[in-house]
Amino acid sequence: MDTLMELAKKGQHPGWLEKVAKDEDIDIELLVKLIAKGEVVVPRSILRGDDFKAKAIGRLVSTKVNANVGTSDDYVNVEEEILKAKTAIEAGTDAVMDLSTGGNLDRIRREIMAVVDVPFGTVPIYQAAKGCKRVVDMDEDDFFKVIERQAKDGVDFMTIHAGVNWNSVERLKRSKRLLGVVSRGGAITIGWMIHNQKENPYYENFDYLLELLKEFDITISLGDAFRPGCIEDASDRVKYTEFILLGELVEKCREAGVQAMVEGPGHVPIDEIETSVKAMKFVTGNAPLYLLGPLVTDIAAGYDHISAAIGAAIAGMSGADFICYVTPSEHLALPTVEDVREGVIAARIAAHAADLVKEGQREKARKRDFELSLARKNLDWEKQFRLSIDPTKARQIWERRKSQSDACSMCGELCAIKLVKETFEKKY
Repeated sequence: MDTLMELAKKGQHPGWLEKVAKDEDIDIELLVKLIAKGEVVVPRSILRGDDFKAKAIGRLVSTKVNANVGTSDDYVNVEEEILKAKTAIEAGTDAVMDLSTGGNLDRIRREIMAVVDVPFGTVPIYQAAKGCKRVVDMDEDDFFKVIERQAKDGVDFMTIHAGVNWNSVERLKRSKRLLGVVSRGGAITIGWMIHNQKENPYYENFDYLLELLKEFDITISLGDAFRPGCIEDASDRVKYTEFILLGELVEKCREAGVQAMVEGPGHVPIDEIETSVKAMKFVTGNAPLYLLGPLVTDIAAGYDHISAAIGAAIAGMSGADFICYVTPSEHLALPTVEDVREGVIAARIAAHAADLVKEGQREKARKRDFELSLARKNLDWEKQFRLSIDPTKARQIWERRKSQSDACSMCGELCAIKLVKETFEKKY
């Protein structure tokens, strides 16, 4: 059976793609062409049913947001992770990833998936590593068995750190990085390589990896093992070496008919974000770009969702397509349910800010801003709440100090909008 990309190359598409095009307000023929070129991906396993909400990620479509959930060795509460996934979806996330590393990983993944009707992703090497007493004791088959195992559950996209090879590891050794490798999947892979003195199985056997993914039409998210974990390490040679390798792997994915997106940094100062994004888009042939942030400063502990949203808005304006949320708990602890909600909202604000200037989205995004501004002019609070990214919080704030006038309690009867409106409407 043809994958979505193979169908698109033939100028064909499955019926369910019509709704995706309608949701994005994009011509179906144009969407098919973008998928065929690899500039848009629509992560959707062949095991998904009709109730699945497929999402398009990439050029000319709206900027999407992903929310991570999952247990750790220190804290295993499956019910809470399920609630986090539900909360993320209610807050408007476009995708959910399970990054669990503690407990029964098969059970956790399946129970979270049961409540998720949007694209669902994983990082298979986490489970492969947890299956051994020591990470370095994995054999090469373990790298691939776990992919097949998760694919059979209906996972839609997988982060795989296939861009790590001996050349990039040697580059890392010669670098002066402050934090080295902060990617968990990257660290596992590099540690295994050095201990066993073998090439990264995902890089060395990339064609076989694509065969596994192709069987279930899984989208590969090429992981950024060398993303900078602090401002000091941003934009170094190690990162750009990986960019080039990922670009080569994207070409192989497209030749094989496997949808691919590329992951990026990380921690990047504001003035380097545009260069980083455009470089990645260029060397990967405009593949959809999936970014964590980037965070624009290292000192925002407890507020990293804000630091990340600043970077994500700039990155989105520069061409990034898919934003991985960051919660207030980043760098500090496993997030709470409320942290997840805050992270999704912050990322959605950044995504909308990017869409205000994005090709293919500008008109639609600005229409919503215009409608809210019109409601503000008319002091139409219900419409303002409805058009806000977080209607519940907007209403709560308005009601907790409700004005006696029809304005808000910040200005009351001295509301500038109210005064000007009354002045112009007054008859002399």
